[in-house]
Amino acid sequence: MATPAVESTTLAPKARPPRQTLAHKSVITVYRVFAITVLYAVLVGVFCYAFVMGFYALNHTWVAPIILSAYDEKSLDFMQKLVISRQSIEDLKVDVTRQQSTIAEMNKQRASLVALDPELQTAIVRERAHDRVTGPELAALDVQKQADNAKTKAIVAQIHQLESRINSDLAAGLIAKGDAATQLAALNQAEDAYTDSKIADVLLSDSVLDKTTVGTKALDVLEKQAELRSEIAQLDITFSVAEKQLQEDNRQIDRLRDAINTAKLSPYYLNATGNQRLYFAFVPYDNQADAKPGTPIYDCYLNMVLCRKVGTVKQIFLGEEIISHPIFKTQIRGLTILMDLSHPESAKSQTVFLGRKPLFF
Repeated sequence: MATPAVESTTLAPKARPPRQTLAHKSVITVYRVFAITVLYAVLVGVFCYAFVMGFYALNHTWVAPIILSAYDEKSLDFMQKLVISRQSIEDLKVDVTRQQSTIAEMNKQRASLVALDPELQTAIVRERAHDRVTGPELAALDVQKQADNAKTKAIVAQIHQLESRINSDLAAGLIAKGDAATQLAALNQAEDAYTDSKIADVLLSDSVLDKTTVGTKALDVLEKQAELRSEIAQLDITFSVAEKQLQEDNRQIDRLRDAINTAKLSPYYLNATGNQRLYFAFVPYDNQADAKPGTPIYDCYLNMVLCRKVGTVKQIFLGEEIISHPIFKTQIRGLTILMDLSHPESAKSQTVFLGRKPLFF
């Protein structure tokens, strides 16, 4: 028995609409264009970055403008030190004036003391010479005075006997009271004269002692002479110290003035004391060959193209500065220049160039 044949059929895929196919192709095309654009943009960015890095690594004419303010930390510290130095100079000037007055006064005092010393020495020599002459004479007079006093003593003994006799005669009525009083007064005068003579003898002995030996008065004079010479020596020491102090003060003033004169060569000094706006730039040591007064300065768009002359170099400051590289952001060392800008807005640029345009346009 024959089986009926079964007809096999194959289903064909459905055809996409034309609009869907066109949109799909458009998306793929846009994706490809975007990918290629991004790729080229990345390549261009990498190339530009490498070019900029290479440019600033090889170029030796760029400098970085810097803006200094009178109120930043370095300027304030600089001005504080400058004010302290000036105040120190004024204080030293006052001290120098005082030292000069003191030295002048000491010179006058020393001159008077030095002039007094030979006069004192002359007086000592003169008195000693006089003592050598008068001493023996007074000694001889003292011997004679003692002999006279011995004779007077014997006379006084007789006066005492005479006084006793007068009193006896007065008691016996042999002499009038008036006569007795007159005679007794004469006897008293004689005794007084004898007493005065003994006193004179003692004084004469003292004078002989003073003239023939070194007494306390002579020692007092010698002490005064020693004090005078000691005072002169002390004045000499004080004068020497004052002279050294005066010289040191003058040297210190000179050193401070030199320091201030050096500070005047700093951009911070010009910036803090100037009445007009000043423009400075940092020059790396590798780029300082073109940093000379009068060198033209160029400012460029995109830091390297379409450049124009904006001023000249006015002054060079040799003090070292350390800043961050404007491109690489690494620490670099260099010096500072003062720019004379005809276009002040160029002071805000990241870099400017010295001497010539970096890319010739």
